[in-house]
Amino acid sequence: MPCRLEVPDGLMFGKWKYEMPNGSPVFIAFRSSTKKNVQYDDVPDYKDRLSLSENYTLSIKNARISDEKRFVCMLVTEDDVSEEPTIVKVFKQPSQPEILHQADFLETEKLQMLGECVARDSYPEGNVTWYRNGRVLQPVDEVVVINLQKIVDKSTGLFTMTSSLQYMPTKEDANAKFSCVVTYYGPSGQKTIQSEPVVFDVHYPTEKVTIQVLTQSSIIKEGDNITLKCSGNGNPPPQEFLFYIPGETEGIRSSDMYVMTDVRRNATGEYKCSLTDKSMIDSTIITVHYLDLQLTPSGEVTKQIGEALPVSCTISSSRNATVFWIKDNIRMQTSPSFSSLQYQDAGNYICETTLQEVEGLKKRKTLKLIVEGKPQIKMTKKTNTNKMSKTIVCHVEGFPKPAVQWTVTGSGSIINKTEETKYVNGKFSSKIVIAPEENVTLTCIAENQLERTVTSLNVSAISIPEYDEPEDRNDDNSEKVNDQAKLIVGIVVGLLLAALVAGVVYWLYVKKSNDAKGKSEKAAAQNFPSLPRQEKHYFFSLLVLWFV
Repeated sequence: MPCRLEVPDGLMFGKWKYEMPNGSPVFIAFRSSTKKNVQYDDVPDYKDRLSLSENYTLSIKNARISDEKRFVCMLVTEDDVSEEPTIVKVFKQPSQPEILHQADFLETEKLQMLGECVARDSYPEGNVTWYRNGRVLQPVDEVVVINLQKIVDKSTGLFTMTSSLQYMPTKEDANAKFSCVVTYYGPSGQKTIQSEPVVFDVHYPTEKVTIQVLTQSSIIKEGDNITLKCSGNGNPPPQEFLFYIPGETEGIRSSDMYVMTDVRRNATGEYKCSLTDKSMIDSTIITVHYLDLQLTPSGEVTKQIGEALPVSCTISSSRNATVFWIKDNIRMQTSPSFSSLQYQDAGNYICETTLQEVEGLKKRKTLKLIVEGKPQIKMTKKTNTNKMSKTIVCHVEGFPKPAVQWTVTGSGSIINKTEETKYVNGKFSSKIVIAPEENVTLTCIAENQLERTVTSLNVSAISIPEYDEPEDRNDDNSEKVNDQAKLIVGIVVGLLLAALVAGVVYWLYVKKSNDAKGKSEKAAAQNFPSLPRQEKHYFFSLLVLWFV
């Protein structure tokens, strides 16, 4: 504290004092202007805390609340005593406020103690304000009740402010941030310090329940597992519920989860859940999709060639299903139908179906069709182009594949040097090449589990020319021949019909000529001016014969 007096001429000494509340002075420091010595009075409150400089500035260290006094600087001469007072104000910033004795939780519609905001060691005393989400809480009867208490520490003179808050929360106070602010005064004016915000667990009753279906896919199919979850919007949430399952007359008490495994189609229906007191119910519809496939016949089926075999693949499903057939790993364009079984009809058939928009729901059944037939034989011969040998072919048809043996009639010797083609659709060929010196009879024997078939063929000596029988064509060629035959027959029939029409026209012409000779002759003359009438008749006869 500087002494705000001008040092007068003839100064003898300077002194500092302070005034007691009753106005009596207490001297604390003295400094002589001549001897330059400093003396401090024996005042316990200021022992070892004072320092007086040459310009009579007084310093006090380790300031205390008790230092808030009226200090006076005195300069003394032989003729006068000058005084100048300095009023000292002391401030102490409070600690950061804390919210203590916090409620474990808050219940709606109930006025209860939320907590106490405590700010310690303030001077002068401060004020405490409560905030909710940054907005000041104003007292409201039976809703917001605030009590502020200030306590002074007699040993230090510092104040402790304690503000308690009673509060009636609502559901909207869930996750709300409560805080308190202490307002105090310092050398530069008013200041504030805020506490850390606190969030309270607000309990409120359930007003609505909700049922959910928890599955890996939004579409449920047979074999899936279903988890039902029931939840209430209260806090704390309900821990037990009643689940109502189709086919059950009473609700099933369970936690918030109810699990059904490997569901079947009869699980389709309305599911409900409620609180245990049967209030606040919610429901949902569950559809369990299914797919059935019936193949008739199925498994392994053995039939004889030429027999009929009706095949049906029927579907039963919860929504539209697609069906397709596979034969020997190749997708078929149409469903199989067998009015007269052939060897090429044999194979592994699969009827497969999938349910549209239901992932993973598909069924398939198989039919292994075996077409059996007794061996059928046809023999052909052909003289080779070199005229030195003949090729004899035994065309065999049958299933299971027949074993073929060649023998020479008469001698009974077996011919082992043969060549076979690939066995396809129940057919194959076995051939031999011979150069007989004399006429021989060859026998082809074909045998399977069903029957033994024998056919013989006379073959002339290589030196004797004979008619060569054509070999059987394959199925494709047979079909082409059949198509050509059909075409030829169609052309012939067409020509016959044309001839018939020409004959009818000619007959009508002759009849008309007999009825009207004059007109007919004139018309004939116009049409065939260069021919006589009899020659014209002859022309029409030739025309009819040509068509025939």
